[in-house]
Amino acid sequence: MEMRRLGKSDLQISPIVMGTWQAGKRRWVGISDEETTKAIKAAFDAGVTTIDTAEVYGEGHSERIVARALSDVRDKAVYATKVFANHLKFDQVIEACDRSLGNLQTDYIDLYQIHWPSGNFDSEIVPIAETMSALVKLQEQGKIRAIGVSNFSRPQLEEAAQYGRIDSIQPPYSLFWRQVEKETVPYCIENEISILAYSSLAQGLLTGKFAADHKFEAEDNRAKNKLFQGENYQRAQAALTALRPISERHQTTLANLALAWLIAQPQTNAIVGARNTQQAVANAQALDVVLSKAELQEIDAISRTVTDYLDDNPVMWNFAA
Repeated sequence: MEMRRLGKSDLQISPIVMGTWQAGKRRWVGISDEETTKAIKAAFDAGVTTIDTAEVYGEGHSERIVARALSDVRDKAVYATKVFANHLKFDQVIEACDRSLGNLQTDYIDLYQIHWPSGNFDSEIVPIAETMSALVKLQEQGKIRAIGVSNFSRPQLEEAAQYGRIDSIQPPYSLFWRQVEKETVPYCIENEISILAYSSLAQGLLTGKFAADHKFEAEDNRAKNKLFQGENYQRAQAALTALRPISERHQTTLANLALAWLIAQPQTNAIVGARNTQQAVANAQALDVVLSKAELQEIDAISRTVTDYLDDNPVMWNFAA
């Protein structure tokens, strides 16, 4: 698998990144530690050397599963984890990083990211200068190699960049969710900031596996996802029908067509989760799908039959609903 440089850092990441929110189990159903451990191993063996996790995914459980899966190949893997919005004071960032180092059974984190800007989820407002000063100190100590942010707007990203080098941003980004393109992508191109797109398959919607009348269990986070609700969901189903002939032409899946389109976008890499080894290996095969300029434009037009009807709120979930 051809590697890509993360921002201006010396890190080389895989264009497909293994996402491990589901490994934490919280807000997911039907997740097995044994299966997710095998899936992470399978992804790595298939060339997906970059793994994304967070302290908040099951209160460290996801990080511990990553360690279980990859400790024997730690020097060949790239670990990306995140500090949550309620731990952004200077001392809290240092403590959170140490906890993550312990969970991951490592003495350095390759990419350490601010998961959400302070103030989200009723967290205390902390000046970004304070949070960044802690991250810069961790970088100077060698505990982290690069700094990233997640769920930041362009103005928030610009402010953070005043206090230290930001090498990546992690936004929700997929064929069906493209708000990041309006302001943030141009800034990332100009400043050589890598985009690590999460929910790159729109939480499974872009696989085409959900029927028009599908209902999620109440505890499943996708029950709150705007794309799975009302007219948004029906438009998405129609778009998937339009995308199928293109995927068939390439003898690939809808999922890999969507991933191939995404990693063809400027600066963009795709985080994608997997519940089992079969899914993990299949995700890696998206790199084999090469789309022509005309096909990229055709897919873009189909995508906009969904995204043109969404509002500008970048958060995918109605968690308060």
